[in-house]
Amino acid sequence: MTQPESSSPLPGTSASSPQVVGGEVHIKLFARTDVGQVREHNEDNFLVADLTRKMSGLQEGARDVVLGKAGHLLAVCDGMGGAAAGEVASQLAVDIIYQQMLEGVNPDATAARNDLARRLVRAVETAGLRIFQEAKADRTRRGMGTTVTAATIVDDHLFLAQVGDSRAYVLRGGTLVQVTRDQSLVNQLIEAGQLTEEDAETFEHSNIILQALGTADTVQVDLTYVQLVRGDVLMMCSDGLSGMVRGDEIREILKTCSDPLDACKTLTERANQAGGHDNITVIVARFDGEALRASDDDPLKYKKYSLPQEEETEPGRRSVGAPPTPAMSPGAQTRNVSEAPKKAGSSSPAAPLAAASYEMEDERVDIPGTHVPAGVVVALIVGVIALLGATAFLLLR
Repeated sequence: MTQPESSSPLPGTSASSPQVVGGEVHIKLFARTDVGQVREHNEDNFLVADLTRKMSGLQEGARDVVLGKAGHLLAVCDGMGGAAAGEVASQLAVDIIYQQMLEGVNPDATAARNDLARRLVRAVETAGLRIFQEAKADRTRRGMGTTVTAATIVDDHLFLAQVGDSRAYVLRGGTLVQVTRDQSLVNQLIEAGQLTEEDAETFEHSNIILQALGTADTVQVDLTYVQLVRGDVLMMCSDGLSGMVRGDEIREILKTCSDPLDACKTLTERANQAGGHDNITVIVARFDGEALRASDDDPLKYKKYSLPQEEETEPGRRSVGAPPTPAMSPGAQTRNVSEAPKKAGSSSPAAPLAAASYEMEDERVDIPGTHVPAGVVVALIVGVIALLGATAFLLLR
């Protein structure tokens, strides 16, 4: 996991222990997944779980809840590797993350923030290793993998663990902010200044991601956080939604649909109306309650969360918060995922690239898990395109 900028606990508080205004946090949520208009199989999966009650799913009583002491867990996973493997990878991811997050849960004690965030990172890392091992053991599942955007909530803190290019947004007032960063080739080139957002809309390699669970035995998890206020709306989705519906349209739907069920339905329908080129998965959660502050002077933005370093407790396991120990040669993870794009043969429409920088910080952020200079990547791509053009010219003479 890359070293994030320091978190900003409230004055006189510690990020390791919960500090809230008092009272309860109310969560109203719903989730939906759809195969879309083009795919024959749905390789997406989602997870909605109450860690205090040790329950997962969208039963009637799980859609409007009071946040328990052990926290809540949400995740969106977008599988790759074909129907025989992509849906297996995404299902493994949600199952393993849920099981790992339940370990050590004490429903009678409020979870410490650092403990919950660390468990989330480790759960994602464990899922990545298990999927990699499954793919290695079964030849029919070689190349399978999945993105993951996972969130856990305790008191007024929302933690997000990111691998791949599924997304999380937060709507606050009238402003929609993407609070995760896409680990994709196109986003890296934009942040490196090698590609403009206008050019990126027609970039033919926009479907290439730089990391995924299962494509290597280790992943570097991007851990971020949001300090929630009353009325905040969280939306998590696969790129089947963010790639088809623009940011301003997402914002208007979240503003006008007060019921998360209606919001999920409308967003899914809008993505299908735009072409439904991919599987579509969305989770919408609204937060309220006296435990949340009425407002926040700190602007809502993408914020990395810094975990204190821990001593290694297992041979060969790096400590969370410490610099990663490379498990392979530089660039191997990027090459692995890039050679098998998440949706082979697909081309993303213009919408995702406009949404990718929607209300986000301008600072450059290195994508975890990639060590190839952006200039080298661009040069390679330009060289390949030129070679293909020359070959076509010679053949058509």
